[in-house]
Amino acid sequence: MFIRLKELAKKSETVLIDETIDLSDVLKNRTDLLSFGPLQVNLQARHNGEAAEVTGVLEIDVEQPCSRCLEPVKQRLEIPFHETFALAADVSEPDDEEEDIIFVTDEKIELMPYLIENVLVALPYVPLCEEGCQGLCPVCGGNRNERACGCKQDTTDPRLAGLADFFKQ
Repeated sequence: MFIRLKELAKKSETVLIDETIDLSDVLKNRTDLLSFGPLQVNLQARHNGEAAEVTGVLEIDVEQPCSRCLEPVKQRLEIPFHETFALAADVSEPDDEEEDIIFVTDEKIELMPYLIENVLVALPYVPLCEEGCQGLCPVCGGNRNERACGCKQDTTDPRLAGLADFFKQ
């Protein structure tokens, strides 16, 4: 998926980009994903003076294991996308303050790396099936959301066990 800066500058209207992209090559080896769907790309590209601005929404269905109980969690991620591109030759001196602008040397820009980056950053780091998930029992391994196991959990640090006997006297 490419945009051409010079062609975009010649057009006065906004260019719409609506595509469905298969990210299997990128996401297939990720251990934090049980399954995923195709990436739905809905972007608008327009030229605003010296730079091309690409905005829109990326949508993808993902299934991950809950971080506490390991049950599958299905989510639809709606990822906002906003990138600004400018030719490095068109700008006199790039300011360090303009961090949001990506300076490129070629007028043909491949959007795929930026789409992949936004998807990877948006993946939940700690997915939860529900906010009050109780997780797995550390003794028997049972799911505490389904039933209370009744296992005795000693929370005393073994390094301080001798100190507990001292206070019993």
